[in-house]
Amino acid sequence: MKKLDLLAATLVIVGGLNWGLVAIAEFDLVAWIFGEEFGATNVASRVVYALVGLAAVYGIASLLASRSTAGAGRPAASAR
Repeated sequence: MKKLDLLAATLVIVGGLNWGLVAIAEFDLVAWIFGEEFGATNVASRVVYALVGLAAVYGIASLLASRSTAGAGRPAASAR
């Protein structure tokens, strides 16, 4: 599972960097890697964008799972 976590984190970082570059420098890193103009897509870049999105969903699911696991060992708070 660690390799999947590392891959997901890497993809989320790539996505975050790409959006940061789009906002700051109007430069689309993923489009540039695949030889496209700013904002243009092809099959390869769309696959990258889809993988980044899936990695984000995986990250959210992992955070939610770790929150529920972390709270499982604690006693419930008493009502006031």
